[in-house]
Amino acid sequence: MPVTVKHNSSFSAPSAVGSKLHYSAEGMVLNGLSNLSAFESYGGYGTRISSSLSSVVGAYEVTTGANEKLTMQNLNNRLASYLEKVHALEAANRKIELQIREFYENRSPAIHKDLSKYFITIEDLRKQVLARSKENAQLHLQLDNINLACGDFKMKFEIEMNMRLLVEADLARLRGTLGAHQLACKDLEFQIPGLKEELVYLKKNHEEELHLLRTEQSGSVNVEVDCAPSANLDKELQEMREQYETLIQKNLRETEHWFQSKAETLKSQVTSSCTEIKTSQTVLTDLRRNFQNLKIELDAAVMQKQVLEKNVVDVGLRYSAQITQLQIQIDHFQEELQKLHVSIQKQATEYQVLLDIKMRLELEIAEYRRLLEGEGRESVVTSTVKETVTKTVKIEETVEEEHNPHIQRRVKVIVEELVDGKVVSTSVDEKIHELSS
Repeated sequence: MPVTVKHNSSFSAPSAVGSKLHYSAEGMVLNGLSNLSAFESYGGYGTRISSSLSSVVGAYEVTTGANEKLTMQNLNNRLASYLEKVHALEAANRKIELQIREFYENRSPAIHKDLSKYFITIEDLRKQVLARSKENAQLHLQLDNINLACGDFKMKFEIEMNMRLLVEADLARLRGTLGAHQLACKDLEFQIPGLKEELVYLKKNHEEELHLLRTEQSGSVNVEVDCAPSANLDKELQEMREQYETLIQKNLRETEHWFQSKAETLKSQVTSSCTEIKTSQTVLTDLRRNFQNLKIELDAAVMQKQVLEKNVVDVGLRYSAQITQLQIQIDHFQEELQKLHVSIQKQATEYQVLLDIKMRLELEIAEYRRLLEGEGRESVVTSTVKETVTKTVKIEETVEEEHNPHIQRRVKVIVEELVDGKVVSTSVDEKIHELSS
């Protein structure tokens, strides 16, 4: 007599943000087909497992045996042990569920943690980074401008130094000319007393000659000479005197004129030399003052450049430290994510093991019920059961490559056929779908 048993069961694990884990098993039927399905997904990955159980009850052999009570006792003992295992596994399952729930409650940032303040802080930090980047660019621009200004100042300084050397050379030349003019003036001043003495000497000789001529003229000498009539000596002396006086006056005027012209020339040269010296001194003073101002500006520019370079180095070090800290946090989060993946896979494996045990227990319970229903009969039905399990694993994986502008979805279907708990065949089918970015 065929016996049909239908049993529905379900099991669900806690869900968390970004992941969903759900298992279900239903519709297990003896002497027919039974389906067992479980669906698991995490992020962009999905796994679908479907199992079909078909058991074929062969020919029944009716035997008489005196071991029916012993068989029932063994079955009762096995049922009790199985029930104890079921209760223990259910308690362990509840404990694991509680641990998973506590883990997700402690780890999930979307349930208990308000990250809005961190978003505000991140936005402020981004604004500060942009502002510091702009300041850094402005500092580089100012450094370039300062370098150009330093180059201009150096060029101007070299030009002023060349002008200073030229002015100093002109001053040295003018000083030599002034010394020569001063020597000429002193020479002329020395010549003036000699010329005056010569003039006095000429006047004295002239007076002596006049006195001699007058004395010779006033003497009484009677000399009778038969000659031509003599000229008028007084008139000739007067003419000679006038000629000498005219010559003396002419020489005196020429000497005075020459002296005056020389003196005026020297005075004009001395005046122009003094004016040039004063002008050169004024220019030299201005150049020295400009040199001092340029030197002060150059020192200030160098100090400002050093300060700006130090600020740039400090900003670079500070941002490097912040980037290092953020990278450490990213590595920590990635490590936690990997641990979470491993934990989920481990829980899925444990659940699959528990599910297999549950299926075997349900088969044992069905056999026990069949035996209970045929307890009053004298014959024991022995059945030959062939168990065939086909397991289909469907893995959906969404991959977004870093350097590609598109998204690929990889679907991998793994089909395993189990006979009496042994894998007899395995097939893998992988499909790739292109998704728009």
